[in-house]
Amino acid sequence: MISLLQRVRQARVEVAGEVIGEIGAGLLALVCAEQGDGELEADRLLAKLLKLRIFADAAGKMNRSLQDMGGGLLVVSQFTLAADTSGGNRPGFSQAAAPAEGERLYDYFVARARALHPVVATGRFAADMQVHLVNDGPVTIPLRIAPAVAKI
Repeated sequence: MISLLQRVRQARVEVAGEVIGEIGAGLLALVCAEQGDGELEADRLLAKLLKLRIFADAAGKMNRSLQDMGGGLLVVSQFTLAADTSGGNRPGFSQAAAPAEGERLYDYFVARARALHPVVATGRFAADMQVHLVNDGPVTIPLRIAPAVAKI
């Protein structure tokens, strides 16, 4: 699974002019399931982003996690993170999970996030969304969790 994390002072997502998800200070996580991903990759990605120490401590050093600071988490599905731009000028998205599987893993990811973190808001899978954010820092971090390989 792939995620692009943005540390934010605030963020919201709108669909058809209606705010459907909103947080104050915390993380905006754009999330994409790729072919071969499953619950294990979703769990590993969520664990990493909840514990990633990218928030300032009292000394101003990035030493606190989202869980440490109790900030919000806004999760937005974004299949375009799987873009392949290696050939030509039109990106390909063949590595993204099929829509039904992508939605299943997105829903799983959100459910697990809500079970583990007190403030979770979301976008809407496959909707035309407008995402508004005030990037804090700016701090933007890509995360990729490769599918687990079975050992023989």
